[in-house]
This record gives sequence, C-alpha cells and structure tokens, in this order.
Amino acid sequence: MINASITVMDQNEKPLANQSVTITQTNHKFLFGTAAFDTVPLANGEYTGAALEKAEQLAQNLLQLCNAATLPFYWGLFEPQRGASHTEPLKRAARWCLDHNLNTKGHPLCWHTMTANWLLQLDNAAILQAQKDRIKREVNDFRGLIDMWDVINEAVIMPIFDKYDNGITRICKHNGRIQTIKTVFETTRAENPSAVLLINDFETSPAYDILIEGCLEAGIKFDVIGIQSHMHQGWWGLEKTHEILERFSRFNLPIHFTETTLVSGQLMPPEIVDLNDYQVADWPSTPDGEERQAREVIQHYETLFSHPLVEGITWWDLQDGNWLNAPAGLIRRDGTTKPAYDELLKRVKGEWWLPATQMTTDASGLLQLSAFAGDYEISFNGQQQAFKLEKNTANPVITLKSDV
Repeated sequence: MINASITVMDQNEKPLANQSVTITQTNHKFLFGTAAFDTVPLANGEYTGAALEKAEQLAQNLLQLCNAATLPFYWGLFEPQRGASHTEPLKRAARWCLDHNLNTKGHPLCWHTMTANWLLQLDNAAILQAQKDRIKREVNDFRGLIDMWDVINEAVIMPIFDKYDNGITRICKHNGRIQTIKTVFETTRAENPSAVLLINDFETSPAYDILIEGCLEAGIKFDVIGIQSHMHQGWWGLEKTHEILERFSRFNLPIHFTETTLVSGQLMPPEIVDLNDYQVADWPSTPDGEERQAREVIQHYETLFSHPLVEGITWWDLQDGNWLNAPAGLIRRDGTTKPAYDELLKRVKGEWWLPATQMTTDASGLLQLSAFAGDYEISFNGQQQAFKLEKNTANPVITLKSDV
C-alpha cells in the first residue's frame, strides 16, 4: 500500500482547489499471471464450435483475473526441425496478449528439458552457437511483443540431468553452470537491453541461492529471481514460505513466483521426487479438495503479495488437466470457476483494488490517496488523465486538460 500526496493542476498549471474528482484504478503493477498456452490456438483460429466457445470463456476468465501471461518457447516444440520455427503462431498469441493488456513473458530461452533433439547431431561448440543464435532470433523477433524472458530454466540440475541425453546438459556440463548462465544472459541482454530477464528454478534449497550468489559474484545481472512453487504434494505452509522468502531476499532483487500450483484433488504421494514421474489417467477435483485449495491459495497469495520484494505470481495453469493431468487449475475442466478463482478474484479486483472513488482536493489542489502500486485514472469535468502510482513516485503532480 502506498500513501500518496497527489497535486492536481488545471490546464493553466494552477492548483485545482476544492474540487471533486474521481480516481479509478485501471491495472495493478503487481503481476497476477498465468501460463496462457491456450491463447496460442485461440489467437490462431484453431478452435471451432463448442471448443471455441469454451476457449473464449476461458480467455474471459483469464482477463478478468490476470494482467500477465506466460507463453511457451520450449525449443523442441518451437523448432522441432532446425530452421523450421513456429515464430508466426507465437507472434499471433503474443499480439493477442498485448492487445488485451497482458504483460507477457516468454518461457524459456534455455532449458535442458524439452530442448531440440537435433542438437545431439552437433558438437559442443556448435550446440552453444545454436543456443546463442536461438536467443538472438527469439528476442529480436518478439521485441515489443515480449520483453520479459525466463532466460534459463532449472540450471541447478542442468549439468547433472541424466534422464536422457540432450544438448543443453552437454554444454552446461562442459562449460559449467555459471559460464553457461553468463553466456545466455549476456546474449539476451545484448539483443534487448531493456528487457526484464529472469533466472528460474524449481529448486528452493540452498543450492539455488548459492548458485545465484556465484552468478552475481561473476558479474551476471539478473533483473528478477524466479522461484517455482509447484505444490502438488501439499501447500508449503507459512514457515517454509517465509524461510524461502528470507533466504532469497538477501540479494535485494525482485522476486517472481513463476510457476505456482496447488491441487484441488488428492495430493501427490510424498515419496515422489520428480513430479513428472507421477502419471495417472484420472486425477479428479473434489469438493473437499477445492475447499482446501481455495484456503491455501489465499494464504499463499496474501503472504507473497505482502512481501516487499515479490512483484509477481504466475499460476500454472488456469484450467485443470494440463501439466501432469492434475486438478491444478483455478477453473474446472468444464469451464466453471472453482472457489479458489472466486476468492482470489475478490482480492485482486476487490480488497487489493481501488474502484471509482470520489475525492476532494484541498485549497492547494492536494489530495491524499492510499492505494496499491499500479495504473490509475483521474476524472474531472468529463476529462480523464492517466497516472501511475509507484513507491518511488508517491507524490505525483497531475495536470488536467480542463479548467473549473
């Protein structure tokens, strides 16, 4: 919450004294996001009939709750044959997101899982060059549409990943984690210096913050630390959440919870180490599970939203049955919203939102506003003026185009 002193001026730069104005919030600065992979077929006209109606309803639910979206750039799917990339379909999805005022992130530029199989035909030097070329192409092709990237994903286990051979693990093992991270970040930064760049990992153990510390000591610049919180085996609880926040806050960098999951059905057995190993044909959402999910979603979001360094949370993802066939969505398979969605919406567009509010300036044209960081609009005499409320600009001066 920001306590702001706002000075309102008329078009002649004189204080708008003792006048009634209306202030309305139009967006959060905090990123309430979701994996928005379903927007790719929607934006490319791949749905028809009942499937189209369902996709459009899902999109409406997304836009009502979220102001941020993550689009898929898994190399093995994006460029399954060398030189045959799926750039245009992703561009159409990115434009759809931009047209609907979603702050869009690409995920990921470098990852050992779901990477391109054709890399295995190359030697290490050629793999590294292909990775750099891939970064340059995507960052340039999507500049202005996507200016936020998960640059590298799950680097903690990258050089020791042994489920199957892949080109990215090869070069990470050969060059080392920190040098690999340095290369991909420097390549990305050179192509779009103003982009927001994340390191992202599911590891929340000290191994991750030790890696981050080593990267910072090596001069690697992160804009955001990405932390995954897939809780298929149960909510972390307040103690673990606060411990993780405290540990990663020592870097004094913005934090995004990039992949957040709580299921509304049976919990995954605790003995499962790699979540991908749990494959079941039927994993239904249950009434008791939905009640638990709603309660834990709100506790988790309230904890993160109140932390000064956390700037975004991405749900993974909006509807049941996607990753791992889990009941991990905020929306059921039939398109109806769960209690977790409804309760979260009450916070995002209710408790944490400023509706149209009438306020009166004092004799100096000053008014006091307590609200969350974000985009706002002030209205007077039929004229509107947009302004931003941020921690470092808590005392804005707003000039209206209208006189009394």
